[in-house]
Amino acid sequence: MQGAEIERLVQLLAKLPGLGPRSAKRAVLQLLKKKETLLRPLADAMLKAAEAVHECPTCGNLDTASPCHFCTDPKRDDTVICVVEDVADLWALERVIEYRGRFHVLGGVLSALDGVGPEDLRVSGLVTRAKDARVREVILATSATVDGQTTAHYVVDRLASCDVSVTRLAHGVPVGGELDYLDEGTLNTALKARRPLDQT
Repeated sequence: MQGAEIERLVQLLAKLPGLGPRSAKRAVLQLLKKKETLLRPLADAMLKAAEAVHECPTCGNLDTASPCHFCTDPKRDDTVICVVEDVADLWALERVIEYRGRFHVLGGVLSALDGVGPEDLRVSGLVTRAKDARVREVILATSATVDGQTTAHYVVDRLASCDVSVTRLAHGVPVGGELDYLDEGTLNTALKARRPLDQT
């Protein structure tokens, strides 16, 4: 039987992706064994991050700057926007050195089962950005899941009024796969092999 403080730590860590109750207990044990070198610095860093990190009003990325560094970097290509479901997907694609365009985070996918509708995603903001005369291409990098495909089709419909080419990641992304779990080579191949989507 552990104290309430330890149990609370375990319960919170167990909510993180990839950590179940047993893994969370092992992590808590390591943190407690190394209070001064690990636990206190981690707690301090988490507190500072909670206060300083915000959602970018332009693209939806998480950053300490607003707009974020991706949106304000003058070296990035303004003519292309890569649309992703989540910030984790943005970070995954950023590992691909060849892509230097802008990003747009939808904040999820359409899902009737989870109660996520069009109004819950940042599609309107994407349409506004796509109407900018500088934008020539929108790359849809949603997951190759049923919900990801449904979301991609919805976004294509919403972008029909915009004068942009809409492409989608192609070869390299397995059906049912999620971007955050793919390696750089697979992502690179998918970016290079993107193809136009029918907007009719």
